[in-house]
Amino acid sequence: MTLGTILALFSIGIAVGLPGYGSSYGVGLVGEAGAGVVSENPDKFGQILLLQIVPGTQGIYGVLAGLMIMLRAGFLSGSIPSFTVLEGVAYIMAALPIGFVGWVSAIYQGRVAAAGVGIIAKKPNEMGKAILFAAMVETYAILSLLVSLLLIIRL
Repeated sequence: MTLGTILALFSIGIAVGLPGYGSSYGVGLVGEAGAGVVSENPDKFGQILLLQIVPGTQGIYGVLAGLMIMLRAGFLSGSIPSFTVLEGVAYIMAALPIGFVGWVSAIYQGRVAAAGVGIIAKKPNEMGKAILFAAMVETYAILSLLVSLLLIIRL
């Protein structure tokens, strides 16, 4: 296995691992905030669960980018491909947008969604506002996914 191949594999770890970490952290934040509300009013479980799902999307985007790298690089073909160092670095560069933006935006989205739990606790009819606040953070994760996918396709 060449160093370039190892770097290409590392790019999959960046694409999947960083947003996955951020999503698990963000989902955890909302779960912590929601647990107190649900203990007082179990009827709000569905609304809070919807908010808890939102920061998990970056992890899905990371998996999508990682699978695209695997497909494009030929890692799913049954044999291990060989890449130059430059090719391996190119895969890393393609993974960086979704890796870092997905990681950070999932954490911030979790914080915004956790704050939205407070909206639901006091005014359950205002759930749309809580989701909209959290969805605004999602915009940057989607844009970074788009950039990563375009870079991966061009490799």
